Amino acid sequence: MRPLRSHIAGLALAGPALVIVALFFIVPLAMSATLAFRDNQTGEPTLANFAKSFELYSQDLWFTAVIVALSTLLIGVFAVIIGGYLTLGGSERARAVLRWLYRWPLFIPFIVTAQVMRTFLAKNGMLNHALTGIGLLDPLTAQSLLDWRGIVIAFVWKQTPFVALLVAGAMAGVDPQHVEAARNLGAGRLRVLIEIVLPQVTRTLLVGLVLSFVAMLSVLSVPMMINPNSPTLLTVDIAYRISSHGDYGVANALGLLSFALAAVGAWFYLRHAMRQKSA
Repeated sequence: MRPLRSHIAGLALAGPALVIVALFFIVPLAMSATLAFRDNQTGEPTLANFAKSFELYSQDLWFTAVIVALSTLLIGVFAVIIGGYLTLGGSERARAVLRWLYRWPLFIPFIVTAQVMRTFLAKNGMLNHALTGIGLLDPLTAQSLLDWRGIVIAFVWKQTPFVALLVAGAMAGVDPQHVEAARNLGAGRLRVLIEIVLPQVTRTLLVGLVLSFVAMLSVLSVPMMINPNSPTLLTVDIAYRISSHGDYGVANALGLLSFALAAVGAWFYLRHAMRQKSA
């Protein structure tokens, strides 16, 4: 009787979360899969939507995968650098400034990020004006970064604080005796970070990177406002198929392809977690 009560109590506690997951994730995914494999006119099962998706948007699919993967890699590098300095940095004042400054993008929505980057990265934008003012750039050679580079910069600037916050918290929980022992043996800060601290926070880092990877795959405002021209991200193609053509079949097929890309990131994390567990 007692095990039954404990199971019922557990289900009652997990019930609201399960309902939210079902309503906002499982049901939309099932509906999307149904429409992706259904002909818009006849309603019969078909693979034509996927064939059309690959025919029209295969370049955008690869572009999306490369841009999001590159952004994820840079986010991981900068998050480790920020977290490492917050944990091992020698200047208390610099650590305080960095701790106060790096969190700002956390509270800025993606659409605001895109608008800020349009002003900051334009040919006559703030970045080029600043580089020209300090003599690092000739005004005649100034270029706009409102292309794939602008998308990467926007993604990295927006998501790095989220991952850095997780990584810095995990690094703060590392046993300081490990760090002190390495320092006493002559290891520098960079070596301590890479060989002692980073291996102990790898799982937390991967969690943050996977969440950022999935979040960037779903963003529409950044590619739409910075680089809407081809090639672009799949989110722009999905919006275009719906708003301009009312083609929900191809739009949902593109959505499932985005889901497949997200599943690759989740698979990578699960594989690493299983390896750690078996070890």
